[in-house]
Amino acid sequence: MDQQQRQQYWKRNLRLMAVLLTIWALVSFGAGIIFVEPLNNVSFLGVPLGFWFAQQGSIITFLILIAVYVWRMDKLDAEYGITEYEEEVRHS
Repeated sequence: MDQQQRQQYWKRNLRLMAVLLTIWALVSFGAGIIFVEPLNNVSFLGVPLGFWFAQQGSIITFLILIAVYVWRMDKLDAEYGITEYEEEVRHS
């Protein structure tokens, strides 16, 4: 991979991380703290929604975002021809 491809790869990786971390911040900080009062008017599984987001929703969202990151990075790695197997072979 040449220098330009490495820069493109890194730029796309950073953009993906920025989007996913923004979503996580909005869910955890926004739904769990800022909008907790209006969300508490809605019940989810018998619990006020704002409380649920503060206690469980942000954690579940974070786990889902990790899975999305892994899935998208696997696609990005394949697009740029990066595989773990090749790295293991080079270092052996």
